[in-house]
Parts: sequence; C-alpha cells; structure tokens
Amino acid sequence: MSHKHPVISVTGSSGAGTSTAKVALEHIFRRENITPAIVEGDCFHKFGRIEFKEKAKEFEAAGKRLSHFSDEANLFGKIAELFNSYQQTGLGKARTYVHDDEEAKIYGVDSGKFTEWHDIGEGSDLLFYEGLHGGVEEVRPYTDLMMGIVPVVNLEWIQKVHRDTAMRGYSAEAVVENILSRMHDYVHFITPQFTHTDINFQRVPLVDTSNPFIARDVPTPDESLMVIRIRKPEKWGIDFPWLLSMLNGSFMSRRNTIVLPSSKMLLAMELILAPIVHDMMEKRKKS
Repeated sequence: MSHKHPVISVTGSSGAGTSTAKVALEHIFRRENITPAIVEGDCFHKFGRIEFKEKAKEFEAAGKRLSHFSDEANLFGKIAELFNSYQQTGLGKARTYVHDDEEAKIYGVDSGKFTEWHDIGEGSDLLFYEGLHGGVEEVRPYTDLMMGIVPVVNLEWIQKVHRDTAMRGYSAEAVVENILSRMHDYVHFITPQFTHTDINFQRVPLVDTSNPFIARDVPTPDESLMVIRIRKPEKWGIDFPWLLSMLNGSFMSRRNTIVLPSSKMLLAMELILAPIVHDMMEKRKKS
C-alpha cells in the first residue's frame, strides 16, 4: 500500500458495466480536486486486432482457443510493473489501444493498433485503472483499492449480446460464439479476481433471464437489485447504518453485504467511495 501514490483498480468482464464505477469516481475526483492518471486495461493486450486474429487461428489449428481474458493474450507483468512503479515514484509507463477511426485521427495510429509506450503520472494524485485484469495475482500487491463490477452471469451475457450487436455490428450468433470461446479463460482468469477485490458491485435481475441469448431487452435498473459486498468493512470504516438511512429501499443480507435497488447504484458507489478516496488524499498529504 502506498499513502503517497495510491492505486485504484476497477475490474470486470467485457460488458459488465465498469464504466459506471468510472463515472462515480470521476464525480468524486472532480469534487475532491483530484488529478488522476487514468489507464485503460486494453492497452495491456499483447496483440493488436489483426495480430490477435492471426494468433487465434494458430491456436485453433493446435486445438486451443485464444481469448482476451487469458495470460497468453495479455501483459500481466506490465500491469504489475506500472502499479509498482507508480506506488514507488508516482510515475510509470502505459500506452493506448486505438479502438476506431475517430481515435486513429487523435493518436495518429491505425485503428486496432497501439501507440508507443509513454510516461504517465506526472502531476497526478493517484492512478486509476479500469479493465479486465485489475485484480489478477500479479497486480494485487500493488493496489490500494480493488473493486469488482460483476453482474450475475446471465445478465452479463445479455448486456454483452445487446452491446456487441447494437454498437459493434456483430451478429447474435457471433457474440454467442465469442462467449463460448472465452468460457475457460473466464473461469480461470476473470472470476478468481473477485475473491480478492475489496468491494464487489453485483447487479441481480428480478425478471426471467433463464435464456440470456433470446432476451429482447436488458433488464432495467428498476428490474434489478444491487448487491454490494465489502470484504473488510472495518478496514474502510464503512458505516452501514448510515448507508441504510441514505439509500431508500436498502437492507443488509449479511454483516458485510448491503442490497439496494439498482437505480441507486451510482449514488451508492459515491457514498461508499467518497470517504475512502478522501481518506487516501488526507494520508497522501501527511506522507
């Protein structure tokens, strides 16, 4: 743990909804006048878009599957190196994965490729990582706060199918095939992280999602509950009675787990995380 240069990571599968946590933290950063160094996890993929497809064909020919979830397609050591360097010095190296033609114009690199590695962190107050692997074994020693965004798996698949068909132009069949191809790596590289995260935010639908591949709509926040599990409430000074009073309709299901309507998710994140981040900054000032 670093009081002077803290590292916050948000981890979740593709389509899980990590962007909501990012929004909550951005609100907190703005109110606290915090300058974060922000890193997106896909910059640590090992292969660009074309190279990945070529490698996937090689794996398939050998009777194996390659996915963006696995250690074979990612630079876990580089993530750990960045986190460690930032905790020690407030600096580190990262790059940017260029997703589309609009970003290509900004970065001067073709879509589906990476920029060069460059220094980050100068003038920042903390490092904020959002991606697939913010809680893998290699990086855990170098994080000050790890959060998991983990919808129940059927809901996660519904969200992914709808996102990839509506926003990325894939067919439903192609998305299902992609889910199947990643299943082994999902079980071995994604889910184990959530045992070690400090706080998990899990959305649970209250409508029938028995067959996620034929669902016509993503369950709305009003059709869902949010289960928030805090691994060590005493470490973070979590005041559950206060949270219950602030979050209408919430209740405790276990001593470290609060349940609330999903429509309150953003508010809950801010209420829980704002004191934690504020305390980080106070310790940073004193260090």
